[in-house]
Amino acid sequence: MATAATSLRSMVEDWMAPNPEGRVRVSRFGRSKNGRYVCVESVCAANTIAMFFFRHRDGTWCVFPPDPERPTMRIAEISHVRD
Repeated sequence: MATAATSLRSMVEDWMAPNPEGRVRVSRFGRSKNGRYVCVESVCAANTIAMFFFRHRDGTWCVFPPDPERPTMRIAEISHVRD
C-alpha cells in the first residue's frame, strides 16, 4: 500500500473496514513526544475495535509511530581561501 498519498480517512477505511451498521469515531487524539496521534474506534453491536494512527513528519498517517529524533553529527564544509 502506498502510504505517501493516504489521508487519515482512507487509512481508517483500509484498516478498520467500517460496515454500515457500525459507527466509527475518534475516541482520543493528542500529541506525544514523537508527534500527533489519533485513536479511532469502530463500534458494532458485538464488539469494539480501536486502533491508533500516528502522523509522521512528512504528513502521512501510519499505524506505527515515527522514529524518534536522534542527535546527528555533520561535517562542516570548509571553503578554501585563495591567496
